[in-house]
Amino acid sequence: MNRRAAPAAVLALLCLTAGGCAGGPSLETRDAVAASPGDNKNLVVGSAGFTESDVLAQMYALLLKDAGYSTRMLTVANRELYEPALESGQIDVVPEYAATFADWLNAKANGPDAPPAGSPDLTATMDNLRRLATPRGLTVLDPGRAVDQNAFAVAASYAREHRLKTLSDLGRSGLKVRLAAGDECVKRPYCEPGLKKVYGIDITGIDPKGVGTTQAKKAVQSGQDQMVLTTTTDATLAQFGLVILADDKHLQNADYIVPVVNRSRAGGAGPTKALDKLNKVLTTADLASLNQQIDSWRRLPQDVARTYLEDKGLL
Repeated sequence: MNRRAAPAAVLALLCLTAGGCAGGPSLETRDAVAASPGDNKNLVVGSAGFTESDVLAQMYALLLKDAGYSTRMLTVANRELYEPALESGQIDVVPEYAATFADWLNAKANGPDAPPAGSPDLTATMDNLRRLATPRGLTVLDPGRAVDQNAFAVAASYAREHRLKTLSDLGRSGLKVRLAAGDECVKRPYCEPGLKKVYGIDITGIDPKGVGTTQAKKAVQSGQDQMVLTTTTDATLAQFGLVILADDKHLQNADYIVPVVNRSRAGGAGPTKALDKLNKVLTTADLASLNQQIDSWRRLPQDVARTYLEDKGLL
């Protein structure tokens, strides 16, 4: 994902007012945990500064405005900064990813070597995420239908030739596979080790071209590599003649899109009802299309967000 840096002045302000960006709930957050869920009419919607987060945040803002709230946007590209700001109430709502955020909060609370809190099981992941978020004054709303997980794609011609639809098919085929991915793929359990252990895929090497980069996709398109690590919301695969192989044994964690709110300011029924409207409609394919409109067609996130919500009858 293409993440842009937040302005230095904004980052400095967030560090100063969010407890120095240190771990652990602030005094204000501890008091807010026992308070009734809030319904502040002036809300700040946060974005992590990459395309998908931007368009999700814009849709959140529009839905809240439609429900009678005044909203403004704040982009902070560093989770180490925006999560404490969410705890302190400087940011009231952000789009997050269930398994990733669960693991992040878990490491913050219990150290980097703590057992994972995120898993392929959505129910277990959400239980862990809410258990970790609640003491920090955060409320995690229900996940929607859209999920942005790691995914593995091959050339469509390669898939047709070898009759591949799933990663299990690739494992059973016995084909030797050179994988275009990031350097960390060699050690990450969801990447090379998982592909070998769970699916029996014969990974002969990692071509360190990054996750879902143009260079990586071109390497698979040309046949230099046989498979690329990307994401389920990558809307550019068809441009390179690539298709995703289904993760039929659920190797990847449950990174469903979830709105996370500051409980004391936006944890009430009003914001929950407004944001839940999107969860019931937005699919993974929809999100990929929205990303494509911004990244490939150069449309503005706010315009893409409004058009989608209007087309779905949500505004």
